[in-house]
Amino acid sequence: RTLRRRMQDALELAGIEAQRAQQQAAISELERAQREVGDPGVIAAQLAAALDTQASLQRKLAMLQGSVEAQEGIRARAASDLRAPQYHDIAPRYNRAYAEVMYLEMALSDLDKYHKALEKALLSFHTTKMGDINKIIKELWQKTYRGQDIDYIQIVADADGKSSYNYRVVMYAGGAELEMRGRCSAGQKVLACLIIRLALAETFCLNCGILALDEPTTNLDADNSAALAEALRAIMVARAEQENFQLIVITHDEQFAHLIGTRDHADYLWRITKDEAQHTHLAQEEITDT
Repeated sequence: RTLRRRMQDALELAGIEAQRAQQQAAISELERAQREVGDPGVIAAQLAAALDTQASLQRKLAMLQGSVEAQEGIRARAASDLRAPQYHDIAPRYNRAYAEVMYLEMALSDLDKYHKALEKALLSFHTTKMGDINKIIKELWQKTYRGQDIDYIQIVADADGKSSYNYRVVMYAGGAELEMRGRCSAGQKVLACLIIRLALAETFCLNCGILALDEPTTNLDADNSAALAEALRAIMVARAEQENFQLIVITHDEQFAHLIGTRDHADYLWRITKDEAQHTHLAQEEITDT
């Protein structure tokens, strides 16, 4: 019996050892799994964060679902409105209107380009013509004016905005530029006005060659009056080949009339007189060089 007992004890011990080995293996496996998973506290924090994110996403989902429902309601109302009579054939009507808008935008773009090109051309034209006018003004002044206090005069254009100018007349004396307004005599002012008119006519009236001067020698002394006559004769010579050129001078200055009214340029003049009854008479007189 003692042997049997020992054998049973040995068997039981072997079984216990086997169970112990299995338990130890299970413990090792659990320890390995725990190491792979990580710290339980960290896992708990990650789980809490994931739950918070899930809750936030669920709230956003609910909001988006509500927005979708609202948009669906708007879409349904819009679809109902589109079935109204005033929206009949709305698609082709919209396409036509859209095409018109596009055409208008293209036209406006082209007009803007043309406007800029026109402004550029006008600026160039203005600059060129102002140069031509001032060249003629300087030449006529130096030929006509007999004083020594003014070398020549010019027109200055001060820009006032993009396409407007303020014009003023300046005089040059000894290389200095001065405003002519308030600094010139009545005779100088009259002569400047005549010369500027002549320069404008020379520059802009090539196809309409009629130049009329009414009492051009008012406030001019004898020397300047004679110089003006010389300038007018020079213009008549320069325009002799122009068929449509006409110079009309109205004056009470007999000497001035004889200076410009030579047979080289005209055959006769018209004299206007009044009789005792204040009746006006017009008489043609031949021009003589005597």
